[in-house]
Parts: sequence; C-alpha cells; structure tokens
Amino acid sequence: MAKNSTSPNAAPDTAWLGRGRHLGPEPEQDVRRNLIALKAAGVLDDFLDLDPVEAARPTVLHPRDESADPGPSARRLFEARWRADDDVTVRAQLTTYDPESRRKEGEGVTWVLAAEADRAWEPDWPSPATMFWPDSDRVAWDNDTVPGVRLRTANHLPKDDDELRRLLRDCTRQSWFVHVVVHEAMTPDAAGQQPVSTFLPPSLRHLVIEHRGTPEQAQIADFAMKRELSVRMPRGGAVVLPRAPQDPDYDAERFTVRSVFLDGSEPTELLERIKEFAARPWPLPEEAERALARLRQGWHLLTPDEELAHAQGMVAKYAEALDAMTTSRDLYREAAEAAQAALAEVTGGGTPGSAAPGTAKAESSPLKAFTKAFGRFRDPGNK
Repeated sequence: MAKNSTSPNAAPDTAWLGRGRHLGPEPEQDVRRNLIALKAAGVLDDFLDLDPVEAARPTVLHPRDESADPGPSARRLFEARWRADDDVTVRAQLTTYDPESRRKEGEGVTWVLAAEADRAWEPDWPSPATMFWPDSDRVAWDNDTVPGVRLRTANHLPKDDDELRRLLRDCTRQSWFVHVVVHEAMTPDAAGQQPVSTFLPPSLRHLVIEHRGTPEQAQIADFAMKRELSVRMPRGGAVVLPRAPQDPDYDAERFTVRSVFLDGSEPTELLERIKEFAARPWPLPEEAERALARLRQGWHLLTPDEELAHAQGMVAKYAEALDAMTTSRDLYREAAEAAQAALAEVTGGGTPGSAAPGTAKAESSPLKAFTKAFGRFRDPGNK
C-alpha cells in the first residue's frame, strides 16, 4: 500500500490542490490543446509549457526550496494564470509524472495540480482542473490515484467485503479528494443515476468523488465503514468520509445525511455537508506540500510588472554582491599592508633572519610585534 505521509502544515484557504491519473495515450497533448484554446478564448491570461530541466531553474527572487524541484520522474510542467471575479489573480501549476511501476499496463500518468489565489478560495470560481484538462468525458484525466475510482461519475462499491474495506482504507489514506458514499434505497432511474457532484459549484466539482452502494449493500457497507472508519451508512442516506489520520474534531453524525432522494433533484442537505467538510483545514500530504512549495518558489510565468520587479531585484542583488567583493578586496589589501608592517617591525626593517640571535629584547618578540601590528589594524583609533 502506498504511504501518504502528512505534514503538520494545514492546507491554506487560498489554495486548490488535486492529484489524479490520466489513462489516455497523450496526456501532455491534451493539456496543450486545452491551454491554447482557453488562451485564444480569453479565459487565460497566459500559460507556459516547460520541460523538467527548465522547471528546475529558479526564477523568483526569494530563496528556492529544494522541494520546489519537480523531481526526477517529472515529465512536463505547465503553468497558467487567470483571473477570478475579474480582479483576483490565480496562479496554477500542473506537473505530470511517469508511473512508479512501468510493469503495470493501464497505470496511466500521474498528475499533480496546485493553484493559489490572491485571497481565500471561493467554491464558485472556475475549477483549476478544467483550465488544464478538457472538461470532456472523452478524455480520461479524472482518475484518482486509487485504482478504479473516478471523478465526475458514481463509482459503485465492490461486492466483496475485503475489497470494500481495502477501498475505504485507500480512499481515506491515499486520496487528496473528498469521498462521499451514497446508499440507494432503491435502484434509481436515469435521472437519479447522475452523480451528486454535478450539483456542486465548479471548484468543488473536481474535488469530490462519489461512491454508490446498491440497495442490497446496505448491511455490508455499514459494517465495513463502521469497522474501518467508525462511521455508519444509513439506508437510503449518505456520509462524507473522514480523512486519515482522522481529525479528532470530525463528527460522524454531523456529516451523515439520513435521507437522499436520487430522483434528479438537488440533494441540498448533502451538498451543504460536502461544502462544510471541504472547507475544513486538512493536514497537507508531503507531496501536496511540495507541490505548493513548487508553485510559490518555482513560479516562471511572470507578468510585465513582475518581470520589472524581478529585474530591479536582480540589479540590487548584483550591486550588493559587487559592494561585498569590493569591501573584501579592501580588507585584504589592508591586512596585507599590516602584515608587511609587522614583518618590518620584527626584522627591524631588514629581511627575515638578518637580526643577530639574542640581540632582540624580550619585549620585542615576533609574537608581540605581530599582535601589536594587527591590533592597530583591527582598531585604527588605538595608536
């Protein structure tokens, strides 16, 4: 089982973070086409397409964190900038990675997306996912890193108890998404089969994964969730699953909805619980923390004003470095002159070894002469 270590840092309310897998043949080409189309339509201010070597070069002025590098398995890094609410700048990076094991067919390409706004993120803003990936069912970018689980659809729970419990563990420990389990009191018609996520605001729509339990799975789903997560599955209801490690403030009753009508109508109570859970702070997985550091420390797509500030900052830094070098040169010259003066004082103005042995006075020893000379150099006022 893949480890999902977490850091003590909570995800900031300005950030949007997602991680998934693209199972198609040309993930980077899908991204390029979408970015080009959105820039042409005026949705994006600009975008960049970088290889890992270019992405590792620092651009911003502040010190670069090692975690800002994409890493050896990175394939491409894309940057995009757009505006939300007309005046809020959003910066985002999408990095694609080679699969950890190439021996498994159909494993796909892993992607990590980090976006950050100038102020707290609003659920009604456009989804960063669809700024990079086309919002089309024909492009299979929306798979979770947990195998067999997708966004934008209702994922049916496994029939086997062991498989179900394994799925619950993996979804709560490995996934970055919010997971919701909905139980069907009876088999829904076509309208009721559409996922609940379609009713969510855009920025939440691609952060929520829905699981469905069939009418006959009520008992097995309830038992598995009680055993693995200490939550209950109400018949004909839904529950928002906790993340692992479980937040001690997580209230299972609070995030349980007793009745959900799967008739195509908007499940208002469940949507409110999902929004409330998604707004809660959660400890960043280490990979998410690196993605956020990479966005902040390794940003390349500068505006003209930022480029000017960057150039001015570089000029200031070079001036400081030149001044430090000049100061070091002057100090070195003064030290050399002091050493020559000390040497002349020791030798009485002659060459070393010209004084006869035993003729120098005790108070005129070489050690005292050097100490006295360098004392004057350290403190020019001391004559």
